[in-house]
Order: sequence, then structure tokens, then C-alpha cells
Amino acid sequence: MAVFEPVLLRNRDVEDSTSLSVYESRGGYGAARKALKMTPVEIIEEVKKANLRGRGGAGFPAGVKWGFLPKDRTRTLLCVNADESEPPTFCNRVLMETDPHQLIEGTIIAAYATQSQIAYIYIRVEFHEQFHILQRAVDEAYAKGYLGKRIFGSDYSLECYLHRGAGAYVCGEETGLIESLEGKRGWPRIKPPFPAVEGLFRRPTVVNNVETLCCVPHIIERGADWFTGIGPPHSTGPKLFCISGPVKRPGCYEAPMTITVRDLIEREDMGGGMLPGKKVKAVLPGGVSMGILTADELDMKMDFEDPRKYALLGLGTAAAVVIDDATDMRMVLRNMARFYGTESCGQCTQCREGTAWMHKIATRIAMGAGRIEDLDILLETARNMGMMPGLSICGLPDGATYPIETIVNKFRGELEAAIRAQAPERAKTVLSVLN
Repeated sequence: MAVFEPVLLRNRDVEDSTSLSVYESRGGYGAARKALKMTPVEIIEEVKKANLRGRGGAGFPAGVKWGFLPKDRTRTLLCVNADESEPPTFCNRVLMETDPHQLIEGTIIAAYATQSQIAYIYIRVEFHEQFHILQRAVDEAYAKGYLGKRIFGSDYSLECYLHRGAGAYVCGEETGLIESLEGKRGWPRIKPPFPAVEGLFRRPTVVNNVETLCCVPHIIERGADWFTGIGPPHSTGPKLFCISGPVKRPGCYEAPMTITVRDLIEREDMGGGMLPGKKVKAVLPGGVSMGILTADELDMKMDFEDPRKYALLGLGTAAAVVIDDATDMRMVLRNMARFYGTESCGQCTQCREGTAWMHKIATRIAMGAGRIEDLDILLETARNMGMMPGLSICGLPDGATYPIETIVNKFRGELEAAIRAQAPERAKTVLSVLN
């Protein structure tokens, strides 16, 4: 296997990597200088040619998204999604805390390409240290003339502001983020109109994820052909992968999207294998909302297409959670249902009621008072939720149902066996408490 040279994480272990001087000493802001000598259309076409797909979860091509902006617009805004609320994802956090100027440079290039006058970096409130690191980097960029009026002596000007979110999962959805930025309750908007037409403050708006924007300077610096030379044709460029759970080396790693889930777990330069005495039982490979894999499905490629062959929603944030063979899948089921029951904004009836009912049913099963028919009720409830059936404003219920559906379908034997083994008196006690 050819050795892969880190791109997005190339400065992670460099001393004082968060400072402007170190970033520039390693070639930083060269791509931004180059970009400002290009036309916005040239930048967009280069990003389209690179087939940079969004790293935030949906995998939508960034250049295509930029091209949706109305041609006759007079004011454009850029929102950087640094909310990163998908459990257990932390690749954006690593980028911000170790190489903040890479994000700022990507923001400058994206803002220029879309002719945005203001960029808002929406960062989750729990990122206390990362907020201050990023704010210092923004201040350094302003002091050097890389933000503000006439950047690099050009005619282009850009203001950049950090905005702290309020801890809501649904604000990871771009219109929920926009509502929160406007000072309102952070819940998604009905679409259309889409943000490219009417977004923040009713202006044409582009929303991009942190990792997506960090890829942009490298595309401009090295070219689209270099970027497409990494990974398969439909999943080009370097990608960050998180892994957590009972592995020897949990953390954030960078690789092309040719690696498999098994690689991520077992490779010595990644997960390093399972802890002594532990065996893989299941893996949530793309954050919890994408669904679950069994131990027999670890050869799934971590790209944008292969997950669908395994009944998953997609690659998601490429944050893998390893579950060992000592874990009771009833508890995993309840944990997933509890999270989404809490995080649903409540705007759509089927999501508000559906996630709540799934949580109640999963809790009853976990506490030893389940029924076999509860598994079918969970599946029926899941089928009647989400954007894909056309029943919700945003994709949160899709993300809420995929872990439930895949756990029930792939681990039904274990769940049924646990239900049949329940003590009748225990079930009566649990039901009396729950009711």
C-alpha cells in the first residue's frame, strides 16, 4: 500500500501550529493569494472539476452548491458550519484547534468565489478552547490584512465573525443554523426557498462545513487533477476519519476514501485493533445517524457510495463507533432513540411524536418489558418519518430512524431472544413504573 501523506492534518504535530507565522512558514495563505488573482468563476469551476463533496454529512458537491447563487444578487453571505454536533464526530474540532488558519484561508477563498461580503463561523458552544484559538487566528489575520478591507492589496474585502451556537443538534442543519444566527429559535426552515436564494437575513447564502472549506486551499494550490487523483472517482480527495470505542488508538486520522471499516479499526497507524479481550460486534461507521454494521460487514468502503449497499443512509461524518461483543444491543437501541427523542426540534408532528414513541418503546425493551411486536412497531414508525417519505422539513428524522431500523433488522435475533428471556414479574414491575 502506497504511503499517504497527510494534507488536512499536515500541521497537526507542528509546534505552535495555531500561529500565523508557523502557518505561513509552511506555505499558508499562498493559495488565497493565488485565488484572488483568479476570477470567481475560475475558482468555482476548479472546485467543480475536483468534485469536492461536502464533508459535513450529505456529500453534496461544494462547487455545484456555489453555482446555485442567483446571478443578479447584490449581497451574498457565507456561513461556516462548525457546529459538529453529530455524535461522536470530532474531526472539525481537531482542525480548528490545531490549524485554524487553514480554515480561515479556505473561508477567504470560498467567500471570494461566491462574492460574499461577510463570513460567519458558527461554532458550537461546547467548543470553549477551540473558540478562543479560532478567535486569536481571526485577530491575527485581521492584523496582517488578510481579513477586512482590500485583502492582500486587492479590491476584495471580507469581514469574518465568530458566532457561538446554543447546543442544539438540529442547528447542524443549514437552515436551523441560519435561524440560530439570526437570534431566533434554532429550527429548520421550510424549503424552498433554499439558502442560496434566500438564506441568512433573507440574503443569498452559502453554508459549508469546516472540513470542506479546509480542502479548498489545497485544490487551488495543487489543482483539481491532484485532488481527483486521491480516492475513487466518486469520492475524491483526502478525508478525515474518527474512531472511538474499545480500540487501542481512538482518534482522528486522514486517508483517501479507499479504506474500509476494517482498515480503520485494525491498521496500526489508525485504530490499532481492539483492546485485549474485546471483539467487534457492531460498528456505527458514519456517526450515529447513518445506521449500523455487523461484524460481518467490516469490508465496507468508507466512501460516499458503498455505505448504501449495506442499508446505511450514507457515509455521514465518517466517525466510527466500535461496539464490542459484551454490549447489549437493547442498550444501544435505547441510547440512539433517547438522543433523537431529545434533539428533535418538535416542529414536525411525525418527528416529534415518532422519536418520542421510539424512545419509550426502546426504553421498555431495554428494561425487560418488551414485546416481540414492539420491534415491528419500531420499524413501522421509522418508515413513516423523514424527508425521504416527504414528511418532514429537515433530515433529522431520517437520521433518527436509520440507527433504529438497522439495529432492529440486523440484530433482531438477539433482541427477540432477550425479550423471550424476560422474567414475567420483572416486566409487570417495569410496566407499572413506566405507565
